[in-house]
Amino acid sequence: MKLTIIRLQQFSLQDHSDLQKIWPQADTHALERQLDGQHQLYAALFNERLLAAVQVVITGNEGRLSQLMVREVTRRRGVGLYLLEDTLAQNPHITRWQVANDADDSAEAIAAFMQAAGFQFDAELQHYIHQQSK
Repeated sequence: MKLTIIRLQQFSLQDHSDLQKIWPQADTHALERQLDGQHQLYAALFNERLLAAVQVVITGNEGRLSQLMVREVTRRRGVGLYLLEDTLAQNPHITRWQVANDADDSAEAIAAFMQAAGFQFDAELQHYIHQQSK
C-alpha cells in the first residue's frame, strides 16, 4: 500500500477514531463542522488508516498550517515531511506558507524538521515561513 495525502471534508467513523489517536485532546466532531473552503484538513493515509494530519487555513494566496502531528508509532519514517510537502503541492496558488510553532516536541527537533521542509524561522513572528516561487 502506498502512503497517500488526502484532504478530508467529511469524516468516517474510522477517520474519527484515527484522528483521536493523532490528536487525543481534539473534538473531532467540532473540527469536522468547521471544515470549508478556507478551513481544511489534510491527512496521511496508509492501509485505510490515518497516520498524520495537519490543519490548514487559506486566506487569499497565504496558507497557515497548524497542529501538524504524526501518530507516535509512525514517527521518524518521513510521514510528516511527506504530508507537509504534498499539502503544499496540492495548493499551488499559495505563495506564502506559515506554520504555527504549536507542537509539543522539542524545539531542536521542530527546527530540524522545518528546515528539512524548506521553512525558515521568523523570530519576530515566532512562526516558520515558506515562500513559494511563482
